[in-house]
Amino acid sequence: MISIKDLHKSYSIGNSSLHVLKGINFEVEKGELVAIMGSSGSGKSTLLNILGMLDVADEGDYILDQVPIKNLNETKAAKYRNQFLGFVFQSFNLINYKTALENVSLPLYYQGIKRKERQEIAMDYLDKVGLKEWSTHLPSELSGGQKQRVAIARALASKPKVLLADEPTGALDSTTSYEVMDLIQKINEEGNTILVVTHEEDIAQMCKRIVRLKDGVIIEDKKINQVLATSHV
Repeated sequence: MISIKDLHKSYSIGNSSLHVLKGINFEVEKGELVAIMGSSGSGKSTLLNILGMLDVADEGDYILDQVPIKNLNETKAAKYRNQFLGFVFQSFNLINYKTALENVSLPLYYQGIKRKERQEIAMDYLDKVGLKEWSTHLPSELSGGQKQRVAIARALASKPKVLLADEPTGALDSTTSYEVMDLIQKINEEGNTILVVTHEEDIAQMCKRIVRLKDGVIIEDKKINQVLATSHV
């Protein structure tokens, strides 16, 4: 589903250059649930931005669902993002003056889907995340956990190839964080490919694989489902 080969990224700061990603190589298969971890400055946010087509690498290859992601202008990048990706953010990024239903249906508007069908699809996804009865509520009337569930429903509504979650539990308390991760696990069990960027070890342990970055390189890449299985015996 995702293939990254020898990815490099640098940023100019004044007269100097900061080498953020230093030859990243990894593969993500369809249906994986991967945590990307690393402290501030490790390169995980830059990697996520490149995966999300919000930034471009200086060198290396990025292939998404057999499509090379390179030389994209903003129009084509936006088209590919809408076609391939769903995003979940720490700050939810909901539109405050739109209801939960309107927020979830927004990506479908950009896909040219008619209003009645948009609303039916959006309601179905709100039902999946347990918020059907809250469809007419504004974000200000929802708890943090409910807002994140709306954001997840919105991300899923366009049926993306890959769901990118950037610190999805960062603004939530522990109990709500586990509820949101439980929902993400259930979505993954339906066959969805999900990458979760997090700095929280307990959240990462709820994924099937952890990729750790430090100073722009991958220092560890391990599957953890076997570990979790034995820990519950």
